[in-house]
Amino acid sequence: MKPIEQSFTVQFQYGVYFTAGLFKPDNTVFTDVLQQDKGTTPRRVFFVIDSGVADAHPQLADEIKDYAAANQGMMKLMAEPMVITGGEEVKNSLELLQRLLEAVNIHGIDRHAYFVAIGGGAVLDMAGFAAAISHRGIRHIRIPTTVLSQDDSAVGVKNSFNFFGKKNFLGTFTPPFAVINDSDFLLTLDDRDWRAGISEAIKVALIKDAAFYKQIKQDATKLAHRDLPAMQLLIHRCAEMHVDHIGGADPFESGSSRPLDFGHWAAHKLEQLTDYTLRHGEAVAIGMALDVTYSFLKGMLTEAEYEDILELLEDLGFAVYVPELSQTEAGTGHLSVWKGLQEFREHLGGQLTIMLLTRIGAGVEVHHMEEPLVREAVNLLQKRHQRQPATNL
Repeated sequence: MKPIEQSFTVQFQYGVYFTAGLFKPDNTVFTDVLQQDKGTTPRRVFFVIDSGVADAHPQLADEIKDYAAANQGMMKLMAEPMVITGGEEVKNSLELLQRLLEAVNIHGIDRHAYFVAIGGGAVLDMAGFAAAISHRGIRHIRIPTTVLSQDDSAVGVKNSFNFFGKKNFLGTFTPPFAVINDSDFLLTLDDRDWRAGISEAIKVALIKDAAFYKQIKQDATKLAHRDLPAMQLLIHRCAEMHVDHIGGADPFESGSSRPLDFGHWAAHKLEQLTDYTLRHGEAVAIGMALDVTYSFLKGMLTEAEYEDILELLEDLGFAVYVPELSQTEAGTGHLSVWKGLQEFREHLGGQLTIMLLTRIGAGVEVHHMEEPLVREAVNLLQKRHQRQPATNL
């Protein structure tokens, strides 16, 4: 019998919106987003809030309830906003994941309701995963509250949960209904979280846009001193470049190429090796420093550009080395971080594909890395770190 073949195309569309004071009485951004759904009844909405955000903004839950009451013709809360643990712990806790799934079940949150998550990247990852696997996908609105989530993780199409001791082992490619960046949330970040998200902007600039890199370099002092307008410009441009990339040829990463993960093969492993005491953005900064140094040692990148990049990371307050980078596996003699290459390949599948640099603004994909040269790059970073004053890590 002849095989039956099927082919169809599904179009995805979502907006990334920028505002301040999202739940202030005169701000219509949230209700405007809900009204993109052409229904006539009040939209049913369920909120999940990162505990760190709830602590920094103790009035937030009441603001949401007051906002809903003032706009009851357009939205209806399905339950009290739920506060869950923030940070990477949330992506390692089956108990917290089950709490969200139980809330979906208990409150009757269906595919025509809105599952809204407010928080940092880890909470958005896990909440997005819970929304994606419930009823085969509930409409999900992300309200990121950190630099890292506003300029990078929240504007994409991925959701995830850690499992088997591996970062993002479980997950889905599920575009959000919308992303809303509220700059007021940035004002209460501690210095580490303010800085950490800058690394993702440097990442995308290094592999795609030399002019953006120069802008970051020019604004480095302002960024280091928490200048909000400079940060808003960085977030907007970084988010724009991520969205442009996602809309390209391989949004769901069906191939072996993942250029936006420049510096991430080592970063993901370092997070695990440090028991997630490193922020993701801090680990990315070290991972980029490693790959930039490797690119230099390989003869792909000039010494001047290598120095320029590492100086920028250091000027912004990033460490380019932690002791775990030099850690070796018992019985093998291999660097512990070296195993991150294999885990990186397994996560995507297919051929190992790593992004390195040929110049600032231009990346190149390679399919092999040399462990002795990685070890030499680690040693260079260790020596450089020993000459630097202590960072705020």
